[in-house]
Amino acid sequence: MDRLDRDGLTEREFMERYRAEDYERPSVAADMVIFTVTDNEADSYRKLPDKELRILLIRRGAHPYLGHWALPGGFVRPNETTEQAAARELREETGVDDVYLEQLYTFSDIGRDPRTWVMSCSYMALVAGSQLELKAGDDAADAAWFKVSHRLLREGKELTDDGYVKTQQYELRLSSHEAELAAVVERTVTVKQSSTGTSYSIVSNEGLAFDHAKIIAYAIERLRGKVNYTDIALNLMPKLFTLTELQQVYEVILDKELLKAAFRRKVADLVTETDHYTENAGHRPSRLYRRNMEDNR
Repeated sequence: MDRLDRDGLTEREFMERYRAEDYERPSVAADMVIFTVTDNEADSYRKLPDKELRILLIRRGAHPYLGHWALPGGFVRPNETTEQAAARELREETGVDDVYLEQLYTFSDIGRDPRTWVMSCSYMALVAGSQLELKAGDDAADAAWFKVSHRLLREGKELTDDGYVKTQQYELRLSSHEAELAAVVERTVTVKQSSTGTSYSIVSNEGLAFDHAKIIAYAIERLRGKVNYTDIALNLMPKLFTLTELQQVYEVILDKELLKAAFRRKVADLVTETDHYTENAGHRPSRLYRRNMEDNR
């Protein structure tokens, strides 16, 4: 026997009368923070090239924010999930589709898009530099990789009756041959006896569209946090690499130097040595390693 609701309707009768248009619904976008690590060529052939952490941005070729730089992304289609939409955008913008992909957060602040009510389900992707080919999408005038700098400017802490509020302001700088972009993003952590909440706000912004400075800052913090306790950084490496190259990638993500011996102990279980060595590198050959494919997450 069918169960009846408070109006005396069966589920079939309820569904026949239901009208989705009676309710306001947001548009849903999938926005991508795509990280890669590239070499900044050294002055001397005997010196190892420095590593640079970069993200992909597109210059908008349509309103709103015409001419501003934005994260690659687009609206979720009716026949796909948000993850499928993110993978499609990644493939369309970079030409790759078999890479690390992780959902970050759903950004739903009122007024974040001047067109209408738009929620952004954001994703982080990690792509090895050797895999890339850039292509600007339909609403993009250009696409470019931007070097990332994300550093603490100031922080403060205020006690409350049942806890405290901690604020941190970070300077985000993105640079390429095409543009120099900057923003200040504030992270606020509110700690109470029974709960903890974290929020982000944009203090200043020069050249980035929508609230994408906030999404980028969130992604950088996620990447830095996971580098410390997972093997996530190996998704940015080629198939074979030296331990020095891997350490450089860790350092450029964390924005600090690491002690060689401590680092090698840290990653010992994450990598496996091979019988291959570097060739024509301008210095003594180094052993090459590969990712340990056992589950180290």
